[in-house]
Amino acid sequence: MKTSSLLDHKLFRAGIACLFWLGVWQILASAVGIPLLLPSPLAVGQALIHLLGTADFRAATGFSLLGISIGFLAGVVAGSLLAWLTWASRLADAIISPFLRLVRTTPVASFIILALLWLSNRTVPMVIAALMVAPILWSSTKTAIEETDQSLLEMGRVYRFSPWRTVRLIYLPQILPQWTAAAATAMGLAWKSGIAAEVIAQPSPAMGTNLFRAKLHLTTDQLFAWTVLVVILSFLLERLFVLAMHRLGRRYT
Repeated sequence: MKTSSLLDHKLFRAGIACLFWLGVWQILASAVGIPLLLPSPLAVGQALIHLLGTADFRAATGFSLLGISIGFLAGVVAGSLLAWLTWASRLADAIISPFLRLVRTTPVASFIILALLWLSNRTVPMVIAALMVAPILWSSTKTAIEETDQSLLEMGRVYRFSPWRTVRLIYLPQILPQWTAAAATAMGLAWKSGIAAEVIAQPSPAMGTNLFRAKLHLTTDQLFAWTVLVVILSFLLERLFVLAMHRLGRRYT
């Protein structure tokens, strides 16, 4: 019973999974026997601890967090507003929707290279993050608006709700769960595409730039350490955003 109870706990299962894959990693590293190709978890952990104490880590992390977060927020706002606009106007939908679908299907590397023709390397990650986020928020928000319960809207008309009250009491509760899920997914995509843009654009300081330099200098343990940091920050940002949105939803809906 105790074992079953432990297995039901998410943190315990996550710990078991983490230990399992660390074990697999250690076995593979020992089998390869070449740290340049695959460093051990211990070597990567030591490189990670070393990085955490450096000024380069703080500067690069701050730059990447700020730039990609601005791009994410810009994409969220643009995508949400465009969803309302294309829902309300057929003409706007006919003009804007094809462009957003094109952005969603085009490889991110193509946009990064194009952006480098027109923008400075420091602004490219921000713009790329916004471009990747906007179509996701547009599609999910527009779908949620279209699927709003018509009986609730009819009730609002019967009771003569004001536009703001209709949005607050009917649209927001219907839209917010799907919007939050889309924004959380978009945050992960913004982070990954922003880091990819940094790897190509090479702004300094930036986490993506340090990833590329670690690869260039063949310091594989640092390459893995920076990758671990990127993954951890992506996970934390997504969880914090979902938590904040759930609290906001309970307060205003």
